[in-house]
Amino acid sequence: MSTRSDRRWAELARELEFTRLPELRRQAEGWRTGLTGLTSLLAVLLLLKGRDNLNDLPGWARGTAVGLLVAAFLLLITGSFLAARAAHGAPEREILLGGQTLRSWTEREVDQVRRALAWAFLCCVLGMISVVGALLVAWVTTGTSAAPLVDVKTGTGTMCGELILVNRQQLTISMEQDVEVSLPRTSVVSVKPAETCDAAP
Repeated sequence: MSTRSDRRWAELARELEFTRLPELRRQAEGWRTGLTGLTSLLAVLLLLKGRDNLNDLPGWARGTAVGLLVAAFLLLITGSFLAARAAHGAPEREILLGGQTLRSWTEREVDQVRRALAWAFLCCVLGMISVVGALLVAWVTTGTSAAPLVDVKTGTGTMCGELILVNRQQLTISMEQDVEVSLPRTSVVSVKPAETCDAAP
């Protein structure tokens, strides 16, 4: 019984030499489909939701998140091309008729497909890490930006500070040393955005 089993395993091992390239092609086709789907999903999310969400981030966080998302997009596209190369091969200029020539070509192609799949896998992992990194940056920095600076002009002068509260009755700003000043709305002449309060009159 063991001899028959060993003989069958030996036959399968010999057949593997002729079937490993098609098997690798099928594996690469699955990776190509998955990477194409991830790339399309990332592109759709960026087009539909990315712009509004990124505008809410501070400048440095927005730049970091955009850089990570662009890197992820490029990595996923590169992985898709590598997987497509592994699944379908490169165009050949000649038809191989000799047995030894075909065997040499098959061995080279198996090596190239394995390398392409390894690089496609690496691109996929790095691309997903970049996406997660961009999400973490957005999540950590959302809502941490400072209140907007405003110049408030009243009948007696102008004050500058962070806008804390505004309603029908009053307007409250936070000035230097966290001093909050509340002004009646009737005394406010105008409110304008300010880049800095250093030069405020």
